Amino acid sequence: MKQTTTAIQVLDRAVALLDALSRYPEAVPLKFLTADTGLHASTAFRILQALVAHGFVERSEGGNYVLGTRLLQLGHRVRAGTDVRREARAVMEWLRDEVEESVNLTLREGDEVVYVERVMPARSIRVEQVIGARAPLHVTAVGKLMLGEMNDQALLDYAARTGLERYTRNTLTELDSLKRAVRQDLAQGYALDNEEAELGVGCIGVLIRDGGDHVVAGLSVSAPIDRRRDAWIPLVQEAGRRISARLGFVSGNG
Repeated sequence: MKQTTTAIQVLDRAVALLDALSRYPEAVPLKFLTADTGLHASTAFRILQALVAHGFVERSEGGNYVLGTRLLQLGHRVRAGTDVRREARAVMEWLRDEVEESVNLTLREGDEVVYVERVMPARSIRVEQVIGARAPLHVTAVGKLMLGEMNDQALLDYAARTGLERYTRNTLTELDSLKRAVRQDLAQGYALDNEEAELGVGCIGVLIRDGGDHVVAGLSVSAPIDRRRDAWIPLVQEAGRRISARLGFVSGNG
């Protein structure tokens, strides 16, 4: 396959190595890859080491190379993101009509959630989340559920990376309190944002899972805090179940 040349030579070489690896079903030695790409052995080795460090390539005990699981994860996220938006839209519109408030679809990227889809009510006073906007996991309803999926060490690492930045007086900025809250949220199957990201705004969030029981997205309703109703919780949960079912998730099989 002809390679597209860019101005960044090391990226061209890394892509060439990944393309070469993709042609082999088993782990292969360095000499196979240098033969396929025309790269000098020392150059190929240095690039492969960097790819190994980032999870794009894995090295076997025998010193051979194979594509890494991170590529599979990224490919799954791209496919899942597209599928979720397509499958979620009609359900999001149903939920919007039930609660007459904004409904948001979010994906996780690193330590943040990203808003990738939204449907809004006709009423003039509403909460709008701009598509493409981001927020740290610990200040959003969906993000707290995603934190609840983490083990204690992963939660500690998240806190260290982010510093649990305070957005409002209600933001959970103490690790033990956050840990208790996210564990409870996950156990009950929904989470609330009680003006933790923005004063005056409250949310109800749930997770969306695929056929492999992987969390692929989150669904939330946003509203001025004085309009948010606990009676909406079963509706948001039902919407999450419907979207998950469209993605192949079967309750009880996880």
